[in-house]
Amino acid sequence: MSLLRGNPYDAFDHLATMVAVLKADGRCVYANAAFEAVLGLPRRALQKSRMFDWFVESHLLQSTFRAVVDNEYSTGRLEALLRRAPGNNGDPLPVHAIVTQIDHGEQVLLELVEIEQQSRQDRETRTLDQVRVTKELIRNLAHEIKNPLGGIRGAAQLLEMELDDKSLTEYTQVIIHEADRLQALVDRLLAPHRRPHIVAEVNIHEVLERVRSLVLAEFSKGLVIVRDYDASLPEFRGDREQLIQAVLNITHNAALALTQRRQDGDARIVLRTRAARQVTIDRTRYRLALDLHIEDNGPGVPAEIRDRIFFPLVSGRDGGSGLGLTLAQDFIQQHHGLIECESEAGRTVFKIQIPLP
Repeated sequence: MSLLRGNPYDAFDHLATMVAVLKADGRCVYANAAFEAVLGLPRRALQKSRMFDWFVESHLLQSTFRAVVDNEYSTGRLEALLRRAPGNNGDPLPVHAIVTQIDHGEQVLLELVEIEQQSRQDRETRTLDQVRVTKELIRNLAHEIKNPLGGIRGAAQLLEMELDDKSLTEYTQVIIHEADRLQALVDRLLAPHRRPHIVAEVNIHEVLERVRSLVLAEFSKGLVIVRDYDASLPEFRGDREQLIQAVLNITHNAALALTQRRQDGDARIVLRTRAARQVTIDRTRYRLALDLHIEDNGPGVPAEIRDRIFFPLVSGRDGGSGLGLTLAQDFIQQHHGLIECESEAGRTVFKIQIPLP
């Protein structure tokens, strides 16, 4: 394998992981854009330094590097602490380091993966797998429930017509009412699979302004919704109504969770948009993505359901259907995106990422 033809390193700038090409003595030949961003140093400065200066207690890394250079083995892996510039969140960063021999031992490729990033990717994979299984389960279960419900309702209506004692119709009305309620629930479960996907150019800030006006119309007292928009974000192809519904479901849930804060007059929701670069979603790499955060200062998602909030019929609120976040995740996935949640007392953030052109 040779990395010396043409301009061999340009492709590394498209990676989210940190990559450096090193000489056998540890001097840096090349560092990619991710390395620059994380260390907080320009590429020229990195190329004048030795790899071992970038790490806290680099003895194990040096011995692994030397073993790879001496061809004792072709690849070495270890955990390490990466130094960062004082002005760039100067705390050391835990990383998983992969040291690989290239160019017949003349050079070494160093790849660093943030341990938190790896954990996030593993968590994302689990979430997506769970969502797919859940979606299929919902569809099958809803269809199984739908047909018997119609029979139950019809039988209750016929029974009501045959009753001589009209006081007993109270009971048949309960059956009909509950059958209708379950039918409405099934319809909501099946809604994402029935409605056609209407794709057009979407401005995410128009979507957020629509959601903001709807929520403030319902919760007019004690709630502030703060705009924190990146006006440079491009439009993208999407289903505007689905996006409005997804963001509305999350924001409405946040407003409901802020009941005490609203009574105290200090309830706050922040709608924040940013551009994220070199993002991986569902094992696919995207050059640019929308990073949309919906943050509130409420009590947080209950710990016992935090890992299951996107599952159907899971709700932390009395009387909640437990479908709002399930549908939101489904709608965002139809845009090749993903929703994640971080929550603690006093701060909950729902993070939506959608690829951008």
